Amino acid sequence: MATPTDPELLEAAVTIIRKAGDLTLQHFRRDDLAIDRKGDGTPVTVADRAAERLVREELERLFPDDGILGEEEAEKIGTSGRRWILDPIDGTKAFTHGVPLYTNLLALEDDEGIAIGVINVPALGETVAAGRGLGCFANGAPVSVNDHATLDGACISTSGFNIWSDAAMLRVKETGMQPRTWGDGYGYVLVATGRIEAMVDPVAELYDLAPMPIILSEAGGRFTSYAGVEGPGHGSGVATNGKVHDDILALLQD
Repeated sequence: MATPTDPELLEAAVTIIRKAGDLTLQHFRRDDLAIDRKGDGTPVTVADRAAERLVREELERLFPDDGILGEEEAEKIGTSGRRWILDPIDGTKAFTHGVPLYTNLLALEDDEGIAIGVINVPALGETVAAGRGLGCFANGAPVSVNDHATLDGACISTSGFNIWSDAAMLRVKETGMQPRTWGDGYGYVLVATGRIEAMVDPVAELYDLAPMPIILSEAGGRFTSYAGVEGPGHGSGVATNGKVHDDILALLQD
């Protein structure tokens, strides 16, 4: 049996990532927001960097022996056997376009895997959080995936359709599913709270996906890579209510 997470750790994670979310709101929809490009061509803003710095400082103050992996700064190697994984703004493109569906992500990894996951949606005032053995909660209330069992009529969100193959896109359309986007972290919120059936990320980094396995499992759903491998470190993500998972994996394969 997996070891349940300390509820105080989950509470601390939620508090920290909400602080980061409040900071990003200070820059959201600002006319003078400067957008830079990183080496891989992806956008980054002062809000991304400031939010990561805030989270790191809070984590280093409270848990000085833990490691930290984030998108915007070098990894800190810890000595405790635990590592925090963060994405200060997941959906920077949404953020820079004034779309209020960007998220702040934080996860805790220990020797049993991902122990804590938090997705904060600051512009909507929503926070979904889960701890191993504790359940999944939205703003403190228990939540779960829905029980829709067929592809027909199921809603599938994604971080973007531009990197889907044409064949996979056509297969999804032919099932009668309803594709939607502006997903990023918010798509996983929608699955975990039962509002849609699936969210997929064809290409993603560890910090984009780290909270998702524990959030989905504690909400009664399922999270894997495109290849069906458990865990967030395999370059892609598929989250579902569990009932349509295998069918969706089959549709995505080329």
